[in-house]
Amino acid sequence: MVQTLDTLRETPSQTAGPYVHIGLMPGWAGNPGAFETELGQTPAGDGAKGERIEITGAVHDGTGAVMRDALIESWQADAAGVYPGQDGADPAVSGFGRFAADPDTGLFTLKTIKPGAVTLPDGRVQSPHIALWIVARGINIGLMTRVYFDDADRDGDPVLSRIEQRHRVETLVAKPEGEGHWRFDIRLRGDGETVFLDL
Repeated sequence: MVQTLDTLRETPSQTAGPYVHIGLMPGWAGNPGAFETELGQTPAGDGAKGERIEITGAVHDGTGAVMRDALIESWQADAAGVYPGQDGADPAVSGFGRFAADPDTGLFTLKTIKPGAVTLPDGRVQSPHIALWIVARGINIGLMTRVYFDDADRDGDPVLSRIEQRHRVETLVAKPEGEGHWRFDIRLRGDGETVFLDL
């Protein structure tokens, strides 16, 4: 006999817990040998075209404390705005990065190339950006956001234009900190809460 849907209960969610690094970055977590090199270490390898950049920041919880157990994955286009697997993509750019916050300072660093503007199939243009997926303690479902750049034209970006509270667009913008260095902090709640996306 089939059970009626109104008697089913949702299975409790679980946070990323203490094991996410062991599964996704075993060498970093002190378990070397699972992979020759950690997956996602080089979103832009040797010979990649474009400007080399480093994005540094931290994930802050609702109280403002730095989350030293955050793990982040990134996805991006190459310097011409073409994603890996598309015609004309830079073969030296995998587009995929995976990195963890430093357990002492809570700072993360993404070393890559600055992506170009991406033209969508309908002709609309997305400002240069890098997509981020964040997991850590207390996050039941990974959070998705984007990093845009302070020196790029963001007018007309189809994702940014959908943010109703216009002052919050700035929570997605990395700020320059010297040649090739950018700062981008992620705030889960409270003042300056980062815009998270459902893409």
